[in-house]
Parts: sequence; C-alpha cells; structure tokens
Amino acid sequence: MKRAGILNRRLAGALAGLGHGHGVLVCDAGLPLPDGPHVVDLAFRAGVPSFAEVLDGLLAELVVEGATAATEVRQANPEAAALLDGRFPELELVPHERLKELSTSARLIVRTGEARPYANVLLRCGVFF
Repeated sequence: MKRAGILNRRLAGALAGLGHGHGVLVCDAGLPLPDGPHVVDLAFRAGVPSFAEVLDGLLAELVVEGATAATEVRQANPEAAALLDGRFPELELVPHERLKELSTSARLIVRTGEARPYANVLLRCGVFF
C-alpha cells in the first residue's frame, strides 16, 4: 500500500500515464464531461471533495507548466479565482465555452464534488527537468 500521496488507484494510475504537454482538467460537479478523455470521478456529495482539495493534491504530484480557466470565475466565484491566481501566477483566462471546447483534448478529467460555479482549470503537464 502507498504510504502517502494520492491513494485512489484509478487516479494514481492515470497520473502515472501522463506526459509532457498532456492536459488534465480539474472540474466542478456541474461541468458537462466530453466523450473521449479518461474520467476519474471523485464526486461523493455536493462539495466533497472540494475543488481546492483535489487541485492541491494533484499539484503535489504533477509538474504543471501552464493552466487555463474560465474568465467568468472572477465574477461568479471569487474564492476559486483567488485560489487559481495563488497557484498559477500566469493563469490564462478564456471564455467558459472555450474552456469546454479545450476540455475535449484533455488526456484526463478529474471531477470533484465542488458545487460552486466555474471551479474548473485545465492544467498542462510539464517535465521535472
């Protein structure tokens, strides 16, 4: 058994298969999920697990070279906007509809139980060297 880090076997396995440039969408419970990308659904109840918990757990295990979120997060969900700004100083913002389009090219989607709007971010994997 793993000692630490992400214990969910499906998520841990999916993360191990990621490479440079692959996209990982971390999303709230309400975002429509496109066909195609591998989905690990962690949603249990409204708000559980939270977007922040899942994002921070992923950031502890991934090298991220870029992140994209919806412009609408700034007005509709200031708490998520502050979280994203704190984690990604060069956060790219696009309209929500564009983020949904970009999500179709993600390699992995991790659905949280987050029940507040626009708590979504598309991460672009980097390399550790």
